[in-house]
Amino acid sequence: MIGYGFMGAAHSVGWRQAPHVFDLARPVEMTVVVGRNADAVASAAAKWGWAESATDWREVIARDDIDIVDIVTPGDSHAEIAIPALEAGKHVLCEKPLANTVAEAEAMAEAAERARARGIRSMVGFTYRRVPAVTLLRDMIAEGAVGTVQQVRAAYRQDWLVDPGMPLAWRLQKEHAGSGALGDIGAHIIDMTQFVTGLGVDSVTGTLETIVKQRPLQAAGSGLSGSAGEGVGDVTVDDAAIFTGRLSNGALASFEATRFATGRKNALTIEVSGDRGALAFDLEDLNSLRFYDRTAPEGRQGFTQILVTEPVHPYVAAWWPAGHMLGYEHGFTHQVVDLVAAIDGGTDPHPSFAEGLSVQRVLDAVERSSAAAAAWTSVASPVPVS
Repeated sequence: MIGYGFMGAAHSVGWRQAPHVFDLARPVEMTVVVGRNADAVASAAAKWGWAESATDWREVIARDDIDIVDIVTPGDSHAEIAIPALEAGKHVLCEKPLANTVAEAEAMAEAAERARARGIRSMVGFTYRRVPAVTLLRDMIAEGAVGTVQQVRAAYRQDWLVDPGMPLAWRLQKEHAGSGALGDIGAHIIDMTQFVTGLGVDSVTGTLETIVKQRPLQAAGSGLSGSAGEGVGDVTVDDAAIFTGRLSNGALASFEATRFATGRKNALTIEVSGDRGALAFDLEDLNSLRFYDRTAPEGRQGFTQILVTEPVHPYVAAWWPAGHMLGYEHGFTHQVVDLVAAIDGGTDPHPSFAEGLSVQRVLDAVERSSAAAAAWTSVASPVPVS
């Protein structure tokens, strides 16, 4: 695993739990974690269960005992690491968004396709797909539960930047993050919309806003928190993104991604409305779905709760008895399960780098639309989603 911050901790939990909870097709060994600071990465290795640590990812991907490379670094290094790893014959899991630019994402998707011809697999870490309720939502739509999709409302709201004294972390610098709320959390709702509906986003109209334009320079940071040092620096990414998309079947989708939703800590919501019913999901209530069935008798219609903890629900049978809840970290375990199964079975895991590229193209179209006074903007070369 290359990187060891917030996502490194989450991925480590997944790698550690998966072999003990699920019957994996192949054994997994957490061999080495890589970071630039030798002492810090050694501490992370000891804390999260990695056998060793290293500071040179190039040396690590050349090792014969490494089969999978898990990339959890900021977006500015995804292409730099993933392409050589694939060329070295390593299966690659890469955190979202796939890259910082469409050009980088295209190069990564092309490298993944070349590697695929040699049996090398790659996957993007859109982990919310693997929340059981989200997978069930996708399955129910595919089975016709809502009928024809007519409208989607998706939002991801956080509030960790409301305080103007929050220091200038790498996520607020375009050269490292690519974009702000748009790419960091907006990418999730774009992918989730395409995943659950099976429809691509073909065109967009949107606006980006940077609400706090300068922040104290960061002295130290961990996860989404940090301490301020001396001086200030410019925020070069968006704080909030609001946009509308036209889906490939003509339906409309509304999207909001913001880090300035006061009181919202990690509120990802999606509601899919169709001519036969509707389904709604809220990450802050992640063990439930809400389902409205328009085919029910008139006096019995209304949103009902589906508690997604039954053994028949996706991924759940390996865990606890019905009604015993899962949490944020379990999606990372399911991610490992699916990746290892695909590698063992010689199949392509999802979301693929091509699907990650499709999200990158939507992000790019939103940025272009915002720069053009929110003009409707086509998403270049949309690809089918799975």
